[in-house]
Amino acid sequence: MLDQDLLISTTDDKLRAYLQFKKKQDYAKLPLNELEELLAAYQIRYGVFWDVIGKIAAEPNAYLGEKVLIAQGDPAIEGEDGKIVLLFDGDSEKRPSETEDGKVDFRELRQLNNVRKGQKIAERLPPKEGINGIDVTGQPIIAKKGKEARFKPGKNVILDPEQNNMYAALDGQVVRTEGQKINVFPVFEVNGDVDYNVGNIDFVGNVVIRGNVLNGFRVRADGDIRIIGGVEAAEVLAGGSIDISAGILGLGKGLVKAGRNVKVSFIQDGNVEAAEDVIVAQSIMHSQIRAGRSVLCDGAKGLIVGGTIQAGERVRARTIGNPMSTQTAIEVGVLPELRNEHAELRGVMRDLLDRLDKTEKALVLLDQMAAAGQLSPDKLAMRVKLNHTKKQMQEEYEEAKQRMYEIEKILENTDTARVEVLSTIYGGTRIVIGRQTRFIKDAVQRMYFRIVDGEIAMLSLT
Repeated sequence: MLDQDLLISTTDDKLRAYLQFKKKQDYAKLPLNELEELLAAYQIRYGVFWDVIGKIAAEPNAYLGEKVLIAQGDPAIEGEDGKIVLLFDGDSEKRPSETEDGKVDFRELRQLNNVRKGQKIAERLPPKEGINGIDVTGQPIIAKKGKEARFKPGKNVILDPEQNNMYAALDGQVVRTEGQKINVFPVFEVNGDVDYNVGNIDFVGNVVIRGNVLNGFRVRADGDIRIIGGVEAAEVLAGGSIDISAGILGLGKGLVKAGRNVKVSFIQDGNVEAAEDVIVAQSIMHSQIRAGRSVLCDGAKGLIVGGTIQAGERVRARTIGNPMSTQTAIEVGVLPELRNEHAELRGVMRDLLDRLDKTEKALVLLDQMAAAGQLSPDKLAMRVKLNHTKKQMQEEYEEAKQRMYEIEKILENTDTARVEVLSTIYGGTRIVIGRQTRFIKDAVQRMYFRIVDGEIAMLSLT
């Protein structure tokens, strides 16, 4: 029998089959019908290379010591996930352009995504089915189905009953805010300063101020805020981005906080927070800055001196510190708000598990009553409600678990965290990356700092 001389093996996924001779000896021609019987014994029945089988039968000695591919199946083609297609430019602002000499041009204003009430602004495309494959034994390989996409509706938008299209509920602008929610916001404009004649502003849409925001006043917007002048010791809070043509003179008070980016000419004695980037054209002096992604101060002057700068990924400046060794702290890879969210999610998951346990115990009792035919109409309604509640809690638990995993990956990953100095960094500066700290004693030029082998390395910036 040929099975004493030949070995047929398959890969783990059974997409390929191979033939090998067990012995190195002189063979005459092999009976083709016995080769076919051997294949049948190993259940190799799809994708067989019969021309190769014929050659092995005719000249077996030519294949001694080789592992010959004799059959190959068709892999499954995975399905594609569904998509949310935005029918407008999803970024409501242009990034500032940078010239060859390092200057940042803030004259580029954001382009407004104007829509009319009832206008379609996004549509949901269904997932695409995959194509099943087949292995060399003739068994089907089931393709993975694509996932359904889901809208993230914000304010002033409407979904159709089928959840396939999103429409504007009023005239206004389409704006994406934190979490990539899609909103339609109208615009509130102030033709002058925010002062006693105007008072505090608390608005659901975008705000445009054609003047300054004076000491002690507050401007809050769910969308973007555009300030043609400057900001003193005031509160400016936006769900989207904040664009300040002049600077921030904070006097150590007030707060400028954005759900996306903050763009400003200079910051002095200010407190600034941004979920994404803080982009400064000239200087940051004696200020407290926090950015979820980057702090960029790399224009023609590009100076950071004094205070504490925190960024999730990167700080980039032309000069950090000064010859007088003013204490300046630069921290990257630090996201305390994510750590707080992680702790809160842990508590939420514990609470969900406790509630799920109580719900499941109640359902067991109701199921036993149903089996005994003792389920009254009100208990039947309770059973239906508890099953729905259980499903909701399971979905919430999985979402919280996925979010915790995402946060843990972010907190553990310091590979992308870095501090870049285009010109000079002076003594008196403290660099913190993740859990590591490095003090700068002497001025050095054109360097960047990142984690290498568990420590902060200072590397030349080419």
